[in-house]
Amino acid sequence: MSLDQVPVLHDEEELFNRTAHLFATASEIACAARDLNTWAASRPRAGVDQVSKPRVRKLYRPGVLLNPSTAQHLRTVAATPDAEVRITTDDLNETIIIDRRFAILAGDLHDGRRGYGVVTEAAVVQNVMSLFEAAWRTGIDLDVYDAQHAELASLAPRVLELLASGCKDETAARTLGLGVRTYRRRVAELMSALGAESRFQAGARARDLGLI
Repeated sequence: MSLDQVPVLHDEEELFNRTAHLFATASEIACAARDLNTWAASRPRAGVDQVSKPRVRKLYRPGVLLNPSTAQHLRTVAATPDAEVRITTDDLNETIIIDRRFAILAGDLHDGRRGYGVVTEAAVVQNVMSLFEAAWRTGIDLDVYDAQHAELASLAPRVLELLASGCKDETAARTLGLGVRTYRRRVAELMSALGAESRFQAGARARDLGLI
């Protein structure tokens, strides 16, 4: 099956309606995403019984931890016996793999709607799984990443506000009680966490994540 033959689901509602039974009976779920919004439709809903308790592995970009409520949600997930959460600074192919038999690939947003491709061809699913495993091996456990980047997470809201205000680095650094070099380093770290190549793009990503 070529990628142009992959069935496309046109929004989250269709994704849920077509795949809810797979999630309900899954024994293993692997998930890679930039933020929690990508796979909102895959979360349990009222009235849908979970037949089994699957082993879950979730891999996210660091930007997901800049929102305190989102970060707390992931910590709660990671604390459950059958779940692991890792963070990676590498670019991600946003996907969910169910029981190593089905892969759901997330498309780009268009007019506020995201399309999803569903892959069932064994060889293609195996390739997607291999990519996930490679990214998973280089990821950092959530609690370790949290400990290493606690200062960035605490400073992120103020830094984003100052970037949005357009003030000069010298003024922003003075406001935060930092040296200019330290401030610029924190901005660079924040841009990396958001997967942004410019300050403008960092602002756009921050808005998408509800950070500003």
